[in-house]
Amino acid sequence: MSDGRLTVLVAARDEDERIGATIARLREAFPGAEVVVADDGSRDGTARVAGRAGARVVRLPRRGKGQALTLAERECAPGRLLLCDADVTGDLRPLVAAVADLAIAVFTRPSGGGLGLAKSVARASIRRRSGRTMREPLSGQRALSQIARDTVFPVAAGFGVETSMTIGAVRAGLLVRELELDLGHLGTGRDLRGFLHRGRQLCDLLLATSAPQAHNFRGLRLPLVGAAIGVVVPSVAPVAAIGLADDLWSGSERGFREHLRSGATTGTLKLVGIPLWALWRTRSLSGAVLVGLAANTLNQLDTRPGRALKAFLLGAALLGARPRNAILVAVLLAPYDHREMVMLGDAGSNALGAVLGLESVRRLSGLRRASVIGALATVTLLGERRSLSTWIERTPGLRSLDALGRET
Repeated sequence: MSDGRLTVLVAARDEDERIGATIARLREAFPGAEVVVADDGSRDGTARVAGRAGARVVRLPRRGKGQALTLAERECAPGRLLLCDADVTGDLRPLVAAVADLAIAVFTRPSGGGLGLAKSVARASIRRRSGRTMREPLSGQRALSQIARDTVFPVAAGFGVETSMTIGAVRAGLLVRELELDLGHLGTGRDLRGFLHRGRQLCDLLLATSAPQAHNFRGLRLPLVGAAIGVVVPSVAPVAAIGLADDLWSGSERGFREHLRSGATTGTLKLVGIPLWALWRTRSLSGAVLVGLAANTLNQLDTRPGRALKAFLLGAALLGARPRNAILVAVLLAPYDHREMVMLGDAGSNALGAVLGLESVRRLSGLRRASVIGALATVTLLGERRSLSTWIERTPGLRSLDALGRET
């Protein structure tokens, strides 16, 4: 691997007892390289210790390993990239010298007290998605060429980063090699903390390899989990399915006018399909209009973390805290959506809007229903003519409510 300057990128969270020694070893092994630490919301002295040890620290909110690496990689100079964990020990120079687009370290001295479930699932996922069998699918010690960086970044969220990265590199036809090296790191034990860590790891890699993925406004690659709302609330499952189709196959069109000009798009499917489904469901033209507008409004708001969920919960509160199963799933998703660990996508935002629409049809009639339709139509037209995000961010009260619970 010889394509230009080397940057060493270290993922770290609450590692102040080890990060200093790790950086010292890395600077000694790679004297011409810049060492960058992606500090994933550490609550101890990790950033301070890393800075004193000579690293450039990119301080980030606590979102997850993959998110931290994605955002910090943008701060790195073009060229080769060495990824490593904050607690790694041993000589990584053979990894950088390997002739490969993606070189992955295999530990000769395996450590860790797990049962091997996460590693087995990761290995099976790579084999299923790429046809390649890997010895060490979860190794965080990886050397990437520039073409590999361009191919795999932004990486998957959380601990799904390594598994998804390998799948992406193999499927792109890059040269991927594993090298056995005499390395060590601090493994997790068979205690509650260790099992919780491996549980998060397993959940992240399943989401990274099995759930649809999309990029949020910050460019982070996140799993789309909104289709789960159609499972929890079967009455809006068709809306979730239509939204999921838009998540998977949508183009660059935005807004009613662009979709109508483009003809047969997944956005047009939503524009026509959701009101037709609502007409069948409510047996009412005004009901169909209300449900369609509600679904579109929540979708328009889902451009920043937590915004659509806040709007849904506010609307549900005004409707007597119904339906409770939808409220429960919204509350459960809220912390993960706010912290940019998952996204609702069109499947989730359209489905939640349809939930509010159906409940409004059930509870409101006459002038009250017409007033709600008018309000939703106004928001829709406003969103067609200007950015709702800009309007929210320029309105003090809305800006404060919108930012509530969100880490920036």
